Amino acid sequence: MGVSGSGKSTVGEWLAQVLELPFADADDFHPEHNIRKMSAGVPLDDADREPWLDAMADWLADRTAGGAVLVCSALKRRYRERLRRASPRLFFVHLDGSYELIAARVARRRGHFMPSSLLRSQFEALEPLGRDERGATVSVAGTPDETRAAVRGALEDAGER
Repeated sequence: MGVSGSGKSTVGEWLAQVLELPFADADDFHPEHNIRKMSAGVPLDDADREPWLDAMADWLADRTAGGAVLVCSALKRRYRERLRRASPRLFFVHLDGSYELIAARVARRRGHFMPSSLLRSQFEALEPLGRDERGATVSVAGTPDETRAAVRGALEDAGER
C-alpha cells in the first residue's frame, strides 16, 4: 500500500516472483470511469472506489488458500478493512516516503494515467497503518534493493513467508 509513485508495482512484482504467488495491480481493477476521472486530474471519491474495492476483494477472496500479492494504494483504513473482509489474513506493507521524494519519482514517471497533480490529495487522504492492523511500514528512501530487503525483513518478522 502507499501513495502513487511509492514503488508498489515494482516491489509487488518482485515479491510475487520471490514468493511464487499470483500478482495483481490495483490499477487494472479500475473501471474506465475512474481512469478518465483521474486522467483529468480529478480525485476519486468513495463512491468511485466502491466497485474498484469490490473487484479487488473478489480477486483476493479467490486466492485466500494459496496467497497472492496485490498492490493497491489502500489509503484509508476502511478500504483496508473492506479488503480484509475478503482475505482475513491480509498483511499490508505500507511503502512510505516523504512528499518531496515521491513527487520527484512521479515527475520522472511516464505513461501512467495518474497525474502528479493528484499526489497531494493522496498524501492528505493517507491514513497510516494503525497499531492494531496486520502490517508493517517500510521506508522507500533508500535504494530499491534496500527497500526490497526491508520488505522481506518485515514479512519475516511478522511470520509471513
